[in-house]
Amino acid sequence: MTRCAVFGTGSWGTAFAMVLADAGCEVTLWGRRQELVDAIHGTHVNPDYLPDVPLPPSVRATTDPSVALAGADFAVLAVPSQTLRENLAAWAPLIEPQTVLVSLMKGIELGTAKRMSEVIGEVAGVGQERVAVVSGPNLAREIANRQPAASVVACTDEAVAKRLQAACHTPYFRPYTNTDVIGCELGGAVKNVIGLAVGMANGMGLGDNTKATLITRGLAETTRLGLALGADAHTFAGLAGMGDLVATCSSPLSRNNTFGTNLGRGMSLEETIAATRQTAEGVKSCESVLDLARRNGVDMPIVEAVVDVVHNGRPTQEALRALMSRSAKPERR
Repeated sequence: MTRCAVFGTGSWGTAFAMVLADAGCEVTLWGRRQELVDAIHGTHVNPDYLPDVPLPPSVRATTDPSVALAGADFAVLAVPSQTLRENLAAWAPLIEPQTVLVSLMKGIELGTAKRMSEVIGEVAGVGQERVAVVSGPNLAREIANRQPAASVVACTDEAVAKRLQAACHTPYFRPYTNTDVIGCELGGAVKNVIGLAVGMANGMGLGDNTKATLITRGLAETTRLGLALGADAHTFAGLAGMGDLVATCSSPLSRNNTFGTNLGRGMSLEETIAATRQTAEGVKSCESVLDLARRNGVDMPIVEAVVDVVHNGRPTQEALRALMSRSAKPERR
């Protein structure tokens, strides 16, 4: 039986643990808070994030990373992206030689502008053939309800991607394989920022033309950055690109969309953070995405506008006017 450790007891980590268990894996969830771990282990329910979703009996929980990692074929990382380096440094000595590290995170590290797979390889000291990512239109609540969804599992080693595909394939969750780790990670990270922008437009009461414009041009920005970093353009037309972007920008279940909506309605950053229970990755990653773009000479005006609103206090109306008044150019990627 395939053994999996899942680090992170938030909505997506818990939902993916359920997927792995439904696919026949033995799963151990790691969490920091003893009371939450005890509840999950004892009742097979995560009372904080998915209180109405019974977890399969094969899902266990622990606060001891060595217990979670013992004999693990896959170690799934589902912590906030900006905490990955510190957390993984503590867990790395416990990782066994056969364990593949799987990122569920959709962010870019602040300060280094590194993708999550790069941080994993650096901190854990493993080659990219032992690092995989899962990315796609994966709203945790819908997957926890076992509604049909598809995703991409990516690794530079196709055989590893296929092993992970088999480990998480269920009647309701269909994973596709890809070797373009760069494209899959960028699609997941940048869509959070575009989701903030679309949420702001929604909060301002703007219509579908505006939102379609932001989604389409946001995809163009993502593709430009991906091509500059060596990604495959086709990835951005698939589940890890357009698919994830559409889900994030159209669903109230998206934390980034909801966060942006609250900003667009006039709430301050502090008020919006207080109203948001879970991490909206785009809030911090918008700065690191813009940093990565500038390091590579890529123009990303929507991302820049989001940074201005979220971190520089620029009013949403003013940011929108600045976007619309940019000099007109032929449409191209």
